[in-house]
Amino acid sequence: MQKLEYLWLDGCNPTAIRSKTKVVKEFLHRQHEVPEWGFDPIWGFDGSSTEQAEGGNSDCVLKPIKTYPNPLEDNSTIILCEVFNVDNTPHISNSRNKLVNTVVDSTKEWVGFEQEYTLFENDTTRPYGWPLNGDPAPQGDYYCGRNYGESVGKDHLDACIMAGITICGMNAEVMLGQWEYQIGPGPSIDMCDDLWVARWLLEKICEKYDLTVSLHPKPIEGDWNGAGCHTNFSTKLMREDEGIIHIDEACKKLSKNHQDHILVYGVDNEKRLTGKHETCDINTFRYGISDRGASIRIPWQVERDKKGYFEDRRPAANCDPYLVSQKLIETVCK
Repeated sequence: MQKLEYLWLDGCNPTAIRSKTKVVKEFLHRQHEVPEWGFDPIWGFDGSSTEQAEGGNSDCVLKPIKTYPNPLEDNSTIILCEVFNVDNTPHISNSRNKLVNTVVDSTKEWVGFEQEYTLFENDTTRPYGWPLNGDPAPQGDYYCGRNYGESVGKDHLDACIMAGITICGMNAEVMLGQWEYQIGPGPSIDMCDDLWVARWLLEKICEKYDLTVSLHPKPIEGDWNGAGCHTNFSTKLMREDEGIIHIDEACKKLSKNHQDHILVYGVDNEKRLTGKHETCDINTFRYGISDRGASIRIPWQVERDKKGYFEDRRPAANCDPYLVSQKLIETVCK
């Protein structure tokens, strides 16, 4: 017997990931390839409980699109799905399908995600490691230094590697109890898939530590950094010689569509994008070399090599990466 963990995105705002388990007798898993199912892989769920349907017409359809070995359980496979209507049309909440229909060339448009998150002690409003009363020492020593939650981050890193997720690193972040992991770079659809599965794995790992994970862009008010999902983006032309010319052209295009991007870059992002704590004000757009206070940062290595990528620092930690990637491709490539 094998367990199949079906994952899909709900219709809530911010979007969250849901899951349900199917038990089957036989299932041949080939990572990231179409498996030999031996049964009908299409499944369904009650959309009225996930903000995706009304109670009187509640059926929604789960269509498997990718598989991952489940590193958290024996004899288990993760089945990442898209949500469809019963008439075989993509559900309005199906942001992955929107990205698929926007991609110009899946081998050329690359993204990488720097996913920040904050750990909280269960049933409290206190981040992990914070004192029972008052605030901890001001931020400064925590970034890539003495921080709480390293065991969680390392377990998550190992789990992502075992699942075949394109994870390339992790580090402690600026606020006590805050961490980051990096996905990619690689083709946009694949990296977005990997990020959603990585988010789900982190939630499950935190349960074992009696912790919860928050993707809120400003988990603690005051003189503390927020949490983002900085998105590194490039096209084939940007990665080739003199690609800096195309990066500059992309930044100029982005400057004309700033608010359109902000609309899909995460919920409560205005609480984070204040112009302080390594952000640019939400109503302002600017780009610069090595500028972490800009909307778009061009890394110093890119300036040196005259090719590479740019970092969009605007997306919030709770953003839907499919929508972020879709909007970047739409603005920069089309």
